[in-house]
Amino acid sequence: MTEALDVLGDPVRRRLLEVLALGSQSAGALGEVIREEFGISQSAVSQHLKVLRQRGFVSVSVQGRSRIYHLEEAPLRAAEAWFEQLRSIFGEPLEALATEVERGKRETT
Repeated sequence: MTEALDVLGDPVRRRLLEVLALGSQSAGALGEVIREEFGISQSAVSQHLKVLRQRGFVSVSVQGRSRIYHLEEAPLRAAEAWFEQLRSIFGEPLEALATEVERGKRETT
């Protein structure tokens, strides 16, 4: 799970995943979006794509001279399941706290 948090903790990699969630994209198209939004070099974009590929968040296929990146859902589903576990652990006490806060507001008014 720490690998997923490393990946998701970086705003550039999160943005790459967001773009790929809309559909597969060429490395060049991804580079344009990221360079425009973050002002980083194509080389830096390539490094982020490499991390995503190595961690299994994206796959790549070659079409002619283009490298096409595709989002892989399995790592995102695993991260979602882990976050859901945390929600189940912390959700109930936090809901109880919210109820008590609301009760306190009503009692003071």
